[in-house]
Amino acid sequence: MAFNLLIPSLLFLFLLNSFIPFVLGFGVFHVKHKFGSQAQRRNLHLLRAHDVSRHGRLLSAIDLPVGGNGLPSGTGLYFAQIGLGTPSKNYYVQVDTGSDILWVNCISCSRCPKKSDLGVKLTLYDPKGSQSGTLLSCEASFCSSAFSGDVPGCTTNALCQYSVLYGDGSSTMGYFVNDVLQYNQVTGNSVTRPANASVIFGCGAQQGGDLGSSSEALDGILGFGQSNTSILSQLSSAGKVKKVFSHCLDNVRGGGIFAIGDVVQPKTKTTPLVPNQQHYNVNLNGIEVGGSLLQLPTNLFKTGDKKGTIVDSGTTLTYLPEEAYKAVWEKVFEKQSDLNFQTVQEFSCFQYTGNIDDGFPEVVFNFENNLTLHVYPHDYLFQNEEDYCFGFQNGGLQSKDGKDIFLLGDLVLSNKFIVYDLENQVIGWTEYNCSSSIKVEGDNTGTAFTVDAHNIGSAWRSESQNSILLLLLTIVFTYMFF
Repeated sequence: MAFNLLIPSLLFLFLLNSFIPFVLGFGVFHVKHKFGSQAQRRNLHLLRAHDVSRHGRLLSAIDLPVGGNGLPSGTGLYFAQIGLGTPSKNYYVQVDTGSDILWVNCISCSRCPKKSDLGVKLTLYDPKGSQSGTLLSCEASFCSSAFSGDVPGCTTNALCQYSVLYGDGSSTMGYFVNDVLQYNQVTGNSVTRPANASVIFGCGAQQGGDLGSSSEALDGILGFGQSNTSILSQLSSAGKVKKVFSHCLDNVRGGGIFAIGDVVQPKTKTTPLVPNQQHYNVNLNGIEVGGSLLQLPTNLFKTGDKKGTIVDSGTTLTYLPEEAYKAVWEKVFEKQSDLNFQTVQEFSCFQYTGNIDDGFPEVVFNFENNLTLHVYPHDYLFQNEEDYCFGFQNGGLQSKDGKDIFLLGDLVLSNKFIVYDLENQVIGWTEYNCSSSIKVEGDNTGTAFTVDAHNIGSAWRSESQNSILLLLLTIVFTYMFF
């Protein structure tokens, strides 16, 4: 007999402003931009340093005994304030598509930072201090599933442990706990109520390298990778959401959306994810500049050992193999031979008084299934005081392991609604006004709720000159038939 089961879709909704923080009046996850102030944005080497650290970790082999391919990386572009435990306490965690598990620093941590130069208050999670927190035994099904069988050396009452080692010397290790994640539940257009879900996450007992430093310290990482240890996978396995998430960041108007579950509108065209890869790899077929297809060898685009194309929202810039980088550079500037370039903190910059969208060509990445990614001059040429700087980077100069990889970061992903459909193993995008509304299916009648970033952000007030990104974790009701 068929019956209706209430299946909510999770929605993250956030707002970004270049200078002014927003404060919402009804239970949000506050998300801050790492490079928030004007001074930080002018300090260009911070952008490159962030990517160098992250790139090295993305490309390094790791040891994750719990299974899957979780790859926590350096402090990301955006970090959220989430609620964990009973009573709920706030934690600042990196929002990252390049890693899998949710973990926060634990009360027993031996090398966890006590303060952060990012200006956030750090909190150590205490399982015993939460009425709903329980330690996870290595005999638990979650642990054995992560190991794809019995856990080596598991004894009665032993904890389910994890350990991640990075090529740059950073590390995190600890054990898993079960506790509640706090969020807001949407019951109609811009109407929410408090709710929570039981999830398994890591309790970090020891951090090494940059993860133990206070310079960019956070409480942990909230990963949206593909492994069975991710929060997305857990919610999907519990029948709460589909294994689909999407994001849209508007770096012009200051709005944005991060959604878990199905979005009715906007619609996107998709391209297949390359199977059996640690990251969100796609098949890139070619690059056009100003309507002309660059003559590049086809083997440059093939996926293989330390080769291929990765979509990573946690990377600030975009990195191309040297051969592709030089070809793009030459075509972009072929009609601007009179420009005088200067090196500003390792970036190639120049002065230009005209409209850059009129003076420079569009760059188009062509993917399998005829999906295209359009990158406009105002995307790849960013302004630094009176100069414009070239945002595409030569991957061959960054890392010997990454010299043959196309790493598509925030530079080319902004102002696009991007969908990661893990159920169908595809990824897609469309150009979109990320400060506008999206539509989600609200009930079994097919009614679509409109969720508008501007409406949600209407109750903000200015507090400082730092840029703050706000994130609201909510649930929208939909129905599924059995």
